[in-house]
Amino acid sequence: MSAITKKLIEVCEDIVMGQSPESSSYNSFGIGLPFFQGKTEFGKHYPVPVKWCSSPKKIAKDGDILMSVRAPVGATNIANQECCIGRGLAAIRVNPEKMDRDFLLLQLKHLEKALIKKGTGSTFEAIGSDVLYDLEVFAPDLEIQQSIGKELVNQLSEIEKAREATEIINQDIKRLKHLALHDFLSEFNKAEKFKLGAKAVTTSGSTPSRGQKDYWQPAEIPWIKTGEIAFAPITKSEEYVSAKALKECSLKLLPVNTVLIAMYGQGKTRGQSAILKVPATINQACFAILPNETWDAEFLQLWLMYSYQDMRNMSENRGGNQANLNGDLLNSFEVPAPPIEVQREVVKNINAALTELETMKASWQNTAEEIKTLPNRLLAQAFNEIKND
Repeated sequence: MSAITKKLIEVCEDIVMGQSPESSSYNSFGIGLPFFQGKTEFGKHYPVPVKWCSSPKKIAKDGDILMSVRAPVGATNIANQECCIGRGLAAIRVNPEKMDRDFLLLQLKHLEKALIKKGTGSTFEAIGSDVLYDLEVFAPDLEIQQSIGKELVNQLSEIEKAREATEIINQDIKRLKHLALHDFLSEFNKAEKFKLGAKAVTTSGSTPSRGQKDYWQPAEIPWIKTGEIAFAPITKSEEYVSAKALKECSLKLLPVNTVLIAMYGQGKTRGQSAILKVPATINQACFAILPNETWDAEFLQLWLMYSYQDMRNMSENRGGNQANLNGDLLNSFEVPAPPIEVQREVVKNINAALTELETMKASWQNTAEEIKTLPNRLLAQAFNEIKND
């Protein structure tokens, strides 16, 4: 095989640089052609239209290679229908008599980093038609292109299957964690339970005035927000308050082994719990259960993790814009209280199971990271072999 190279324009019927239509022609009613602007609008396999254009200026045809030519440069995909392209995209229309599309697409993916380096501009980096026209690409005989392209597509498909399998395994490990909690804690569902507020001192916090700088400087005492409560021990905080804030604001210095619950928060945050491993203060969206004689802190936090959905359900359908928890709801939340020795034995067994699952998770995450690098390595090897042949 001879490592023949040609300019990209020489193996294409056309390279169309996008041009954004007037904003008045955009609509969300499916009138005209789907409009794409850049990489952010690329779906997993094909672009996903976010708006439509009734007066397109530049059009990509079904099957064109689409390339992001600005902020960021180089990402590629295939147009799965005729569409309008804005100035963030270029449509590369292969000449099928000179170049196999899959072979070219894989080359362009391999050349993405090189294209990024060709970007210019003070506001954001971009490449123009001159860069694309003059881009050197390998162009061996068409049959060779088709053979290499087919083989690489098959290999990349297998890599994608392996990547999807690791994602499924990691999801399974998450489910196993919940099952581990269920296996060890479900036996206490029928045991006598006590309200949190009846057996423990509970409290919340506040947010010192942001306008008073001496409440935040010097940064002396950890100040915890709901986003930091995520089913993991808390050993540090994102923000700190001063000793003056602790003295003058509605803040309490909470001791180690205080259990925290997030009362507010978007998405999955509401209802998450954690144990303080450093003395700290909290904001008003956090609920704190101080160390007490009824519950071992780890047992209590594991039960709260096990009861995560039950706590969230308590605050559903209460009206208002957000389904927030509050002190009254959480003080009335009931938790079993077996003897402390029993609680600690349960904690020991759960932690052993969770540690084993974490080890499995870390192993599979390493495998997943390795798989992520395989497509680039495969393409680099294939095109280096073409170059050196």
